[in-house]
Amino acid sequence: MIFKSVGDSRPYPEHGYVTPKDWASVAPMQVRLDELVTTKSTLDLAALLAEDSTFFGDLFPHVVQWKGTRYLEDGLHRAVRTALHQRSILHARVLVLEE
Repeated sequence: MIFKSVGDSRPYPEHGYVTPKDWASVAPMQVRLDELVTTKSTLDLAALLAEDSTFFGDLFPHVVQWKGTRYLEDGLHRAVRTALHQRSILHARVLVLEE
């Protein structure tokens, strides 16, 4: 199993972090793939295979921690690429929301 669960929505409240500049204030940390619940159930294969997939965005995936669960909000292609390289940990920006 790669992820803890595969979801197709964001069950947490709106947090206001939209642009890479907003997320830049959240320091990256190591996250285990098997602790993540995805917020998308489909993957864009072009994004997975693109060499410059982070050229216009953040280098780190975005994770929202809410009610003790970590949700992968952005960067599904990076997480899958990590798994394909047989790694179980990736660096991500983790935003902790209060309940």
